[in-house]
Amino acid sequence: MASLFSGRVLVRNNSEQDLLETEAELDRRLENRLVLLFFGAWGCERCQAFAPALREFFVRLTDEFYVVRAAQLALVYVSQDPSAEQQALFLRDMPERWLFLPFEDDLRRDLGHRFSVRRLPAVVVLKPDGDVLTHDAAEEIQRLGPACFANWQEAAEILDRSFLPPEDLDEPPPRSLTEPLRRCKYRVNPEPGNGWGPQGGAGTREEGGAGEEDQARGLF
Repeated sequence: MASLFSGRVLVRNNSEQDLLETEAELDRRLENRLVLLFFGAWGCERCQAFAPALREFFVRLTDEFYVVRAAQLALVYVSQDPSAEQQALFLRDMPERWLFLPFEDDLRRDLGHRFSVRRLPAVVVLKPDGDVLTHDAAEEIQRLGPACFANWQEAAEILDRSFLPPEDLDEPPPRSLTEPLRRCKYRVNPEPGNGWGPQGGAGTREEGGAGEEDQARGLF
């Protein structure tokens, strides 16, 4: 997953604005985790309405006040703000564990094109190997809250850090009854050389996708 940001700097959203500059630092923050790429902007009313739900989702899964062990989850804010000041305003009340790209990094725009983002807000969920698990999880996060993380984790086959191997190593660990449905919903069959959706396309979207109005505003 760190390869997506190879040669780039990620910044932690704390008061010190800690930089993750080396491959080793990126690996420690992103390895064996689901990575959420959150595309948003301070001036977007839909983003402002969605932000509290996303903040609550993230905090409930990573804050020691709620959980003994933080979930294997990372979030990178991919700002679509027109200025560094607006980017800072949007991040001001967001969790310290969020990461973001510096405003001057043109990867902010490139990622929008790469993952075919046409409407804000959008949350692209990536598996640890970089494959797309879902192209936009915003509606799912609002509807299910933290419960949807378990679906993603199982579909992505992430090894839980608290996992204990079965006594008989020849037998695979049991899966839940809903696991086949989850694997079908989030199935990804990437073409060689890309991290796009099924058959190398841009993936399916929920109803209410990009309209001419959003494109006309020149989000990307």
